[in-house]
Amino acid sequence: MSVTLASLRPGESGVVEGFVQEDELAQRLMQMGVVEGAEVEVLRYAPAGDPLEVRVLGYALSLRGSEAANVLIARRD
Repeated sequence: MSVTLASLRPGESGVVEGFVQEDELAQRLMQMGVVEGAEVEVLRYAPAGDPLEVRVLGYALSLRGSEAANVLIARRD
């Protein structure tokens, strides 16, 4: 079962399965390395809860909560 990247807590990780909507945002995320099969780990959330920082392809990427909600993840146990 897929969850969204926005639903993961710091320290949790998973593999990108796709996007809720294939739109310009999805294209931009793919250009930044958020592609199907890539492992993503949530590093931290800002004090107010938005944005969040994730590690993908060996680098840290900050995403708005609305952007992270568009990314479908297969959670790692």
